[in-house]
Amino acid sequence: MFAIISDIHSNLEALTVVLNDIEERGIETIYCLGDVVGYAANPKECLDLVIEKTKNCVQGNHDYAAMFEPTNFNSGAEAATFWTRKVLEEEPDHEKSDKRWRYLGNQKMRWTLETKLGDVDAALDFVHASPRRPINEYVFPDDVYTTTGKMSALFEKVKHICFVGHTHLPGVFLEDPDFYSPDELGGAYPIVPDEKAIINVGSVGQPRDRDNRASYVYIEENKVNFVRLLYDFKAAAQKIYDTPELDNFEGERLADGR
Repeated sequence: MFAIISDIHSNLEALTVVLNDIEERGIETIYCLGDVVGYAANPKECLDLVIEKTKNCVQGNHDYAAMFEPTNFNSGAEAATFWTRKVLEEEPDHEKSDKRWRYLGNQKMRWTLETKLGDVDAALDFVHASPRRPINEYVFPDDVYTTTGKMSALFEKVKHICFVGHTHLPGVFLEDPDFYSPDELGGAYPIVPDEKAIINVGSVGQPRDRDNRASYVYIEENKVNFVRLLYDFKAAAQKIYDTPELDNFEGERLADGR
């Protein structure tokens, strides 16, 4: 049994609730799909927890931006990137600082785990965005209707199961193509041998499906279970409001899950 988290975006309140829930379920292995930083006000604390608690973490576009440069970011995301970098650079504890930067710098864009899930032999790919462009390609539910060629090209890159984040919209894409929300799936998707799937685990720290609860998944036997958890979004938002360099919109959106 293991859990997958993604798109924490420096939201310590959400991350803490998710990690506590994972621990209460007795899950010891956690994988992360990136975007540990960006948008919210606790990049150092979130990085430290992800470093401590997760077994592996791939690179997200906001992690990449903190290391290098933001690309095609809106003004709020760009401002958060430069503020995050400043906060990390001004860390007075050199050991902590080096550990965080090394962690961000050593993240891979993709990794694969071949394992047995129940009685299913599974090949699991872990990326931040998409199996074709691991860091910054968005895969939206509407793509199954509007850009079927894109979906076909994506599934050509999938051997069996690919876990993604990036859009902050949880659910399962199938090769048909089709998309199923967690509600349509009854909260769980069973992995089977001959069915390819791209599974979005949703966002811990900035949900965008009009549900403001933190999102993550855990895998038990061959079943991917979608979890939503209430957290103190008002406290997370207030920290953003209290930080002049951060856009207030990034706090406001937490209330509505948008």
